Amino acid sequence: MSRSDTVILLPRPYAKASGRLLLLPLLPHRKPLKSLPCELWTEIVTFAFASIKDSEPGLSKWPWSFVKVCKSFQEIGLPLIYSSIQISDISTLNKFYDQLHLADQKWDSLRRIPYSTPGRWIQKLDFSEMTFEGQPQAVFMDSLLTQLFRLTPSLASLSINPSFVLSRRALDSLAQREGSVNLRSISGLSYVPRSTPDLKEDPFVELLRRSPNLEVVVVIGQGLDPTELEFGFGSMTFDMFSTSTFAPLNLPKLHTLSLLSMCSSPLMFALIQSPLPSIKKLTITPYEDIPSSMSLQLITTHGATLSSLLLFTPKSWPTRLHPSPNNLLMCCPILNHLSLETPLPSLGLTANHNLRILSIPRPANEFWRELERVFRFLPHLSVLRIRDVRWLRKGVSSMAQEAGVQGEMREWRRRLDRRQILLVDADWRNHE
Repeated sequence: MSRSDTVILLPRPYAKASGRLLLLPLLPHRKPLKSLPCELWTEIVTFAFASIKDSEPGLSKWPWSFVKVCKSFQEIGLPLIYSSIQISDISTLNKFYDQLHLADQKWDSLRRIPYSTPGRWIQKLDFSEMTFEGQPQAVFMDSLLTQLFRLTPSLASLSINPSFVLSRRALDSLAQREGSVNLRSISGLSYVPRSTPDLKEDPFVELLRRSPNLEVVVVIGQGLDPTELEFGFGSMTFDMFSTSTFAPLNLPKLHTLSLLSMCSSPLMFALIQSPLPSIKKLTITPYEDIPSSMSLQLITTHGATLSSLLLFTPKSWPTRLHPSPNNLLMCCPILNHLSLETPLPSLGLTANHNLRILSIPRPANEFWRELERVFRFLPHLSVLRIRDVRWLRKGVSSMAQEAGVQGEMREWRRRLDRRQILLVDADWRNHE
């Protein structure tokens, strides 16, 4: 006990010889708490911010209250808040860009930090919920994104509503900005191929060429209208491209690729001619009846490493379904999950395959006969998924459960139980 902490008790202050008692502590003094390192505070705050994203909407204001506690919390919290941005209306996007632009104007080169804050904190931009309200809004949004991409050098993930078609200047801004090597994921980008097979003129090919660290690519085409074939659009065949002057793309980390509503394009040709050593999951729209289709060539070229192949046609009006190749399993020897599209193809198999999960849109009697033929070549098949149907809820009458598609699923379930194959619906739920 220090001298300043000494406590003297005088039990008899008016006595001639009262004496003095020294008060001693029963417990040792508590040592002051050590301050947590900044790295631990960052981990704690990151976990706290992530836990409230799916909570009540009112809790979304809590991060901004957190950064107002003190200057240290502000230094920790602000980069985390700006690391992931989700915007669903054009007015908020405009205010957000104005804030980044103003911060960039105030940037001081004496700090020796490339780019200003909060622009360099942004790692994820999500515009997938942005609603389309007309052509003027689309033009305004395209102009904002063209300027916005230049202010986000650390951008790693970009998601956009496919209703918006980014212009060439916006795609060039995304590809040519400093920090394009940081891009890891792009999804929802709408693709309008040019009528000429010049690969150097395709902005998507240039974007992939300047983003070697891409891991996920989801591109949605405009589909193929039958009337367009009469005028030559969509007849861009594989032989029209020059392979002698094309330098293959360098995408060693790309593991998930989705090319929807795309028959043939410079982008598909570039991906066919480029090695994709890490590709594991491919989602593509089948166009087997179109002579210029490159979908089968893409599957054949990269099928050796695929573990998941999904054939899918986006819903539109009117929806035009095209047939699928019959040799999918032979092109993909290590495939674990195959999802087929209507009309269901014949699974050409003459040897055992390691397929474990098979998905189809709806049960069909014709396809059941095909399954019975190939069951002996699929010894590891354990799950059959009905992709577009859900089981009825409990409490529905037994008559309703036996009618229509539900009745077909119940019958398939009884047949598959004999083979120890589980039948699940669109939500991967069994009947019980």
